Amino acid sequence: MSRQMQPTFVLVHGAFANSFSFAPLQAELGLLGHRSVAVDLPGHGFAATYLRAYQAPQDLEGLATAPGAIKGVTLADNVAHLIGILERAKRNGPVVLVSHSRGGLTATVAANQRPDLIDRIVYVSAWCPVNLDVGAYYAEPEMATADAAGLASGMVGNPAELGLLRVNFRTADPGVLATFKAAFLADGTDEEFLAFLNTFQPDENLDVGTPDDRAQADTWGRIPKTYVRLTEDAGIPLAMQDRMIREGDALTPENPYDVRTLPGSHLKWLVDPAPAARVLGELAALLPTEA
Repeated sequence: MSRQMQPTFVLVHGAFANSFSFAPLQAELGLLGHRSVAVDLPGHGFAATYLRAYQAPQDLEGLATAPGAIKGVTLADNVAHLIGILERAKRNGPVVLVSHSRGGLTATVAANQRPDLIDRIVYVSAWCPVNLDVGAYYAEPEMATADAAGLASGMVGNPAELGLLRVNFRTADPGVLATFKAAFLADGTDEEFLAFLNTFQPDENLDVGTPDDRAQADTWGRIPKTYVRLTEDAGIPLAMQDRMIREGDALTPENPYDVRTLPGSHLKWLVDPAPAARVLGELAALLPTEA
C-alpha cells in the first residue's frame, strides 16, 4: 500500500475523556507505520472547563454550581464536528473510524449520515444502539454486573440545574477512588489508574440521542465494521458488548461484525496499547488497495 493510500485512523473518545488518552495508542500506531488523528469532541480537550474550584484545595460548593462550557452541547454538535474531521481525512485516502465507550454514539450517527466518508468503522467496547436507546440498555440484564454507582459516587451538583454532568475526578476520598478504579481500570496499578484519572475532565454533556440516532441499516449498515470486545470491562460488560454485536448482525446479516477480542478492563487497552495497535494494523490490511 503506497503512502498516498495509507488509511487514517480517526479516534473518538468516550465520556469525560479527550484526545489526550489516545497518545500512547497513537505512538504505537505511528511506530507500526500508521497515521492517526485523535478527536476532541466539542467541549473537550483544551476546550474543556477546569474551574478554580476544581483545583486544590477544592471548593465543592463552588464546583457544584459553577457553569461549564459544555452546557448545551448536543450529540448533533459532536457529529457535525466529527464529520468535518472525516471529510478532511478522506482527502488523504481511506478512513478507519475508531470509537470507544460513549464515543460510539457519535461514530454511529456520523456513519448514518455520511457512510461515504468511512471505509471501516471500529467499536472498542463502544455503544452502538440498535434496538434500544442507551439509557434503556442500562436497565437490561446484560448491564446487571455494571456498577451504576461508579460515576455517581463522584458526581457534583445537579445535572438538571447545571445542564451537564460533572464528576469530581480529583477527589481524595478513598472509597470513591476505589469505585472509579473498579469501574475503569481494575487490572491496572494504582499509579496507572491515578495517571489516567488525571487526563479526565470533570464535565460531560447530557445528550445521548434519540431513537433516530440508532444504527440504520441502509447507511451505517453498509460500512464494513469491527467490534473489539474487552473481556474484563466493568463499564460495558462483555454480555452487553456481545448483545450489541448480535443486534448489529441481525440488522445487517449480509454485513456482520468482524469480531476481535482483547483482554482487559475499559481503559487497559489505552494504558497498554500495543495489542490494540496490532489489531488496528490488521484491520488496515483488510482495506481495498485502490481508492
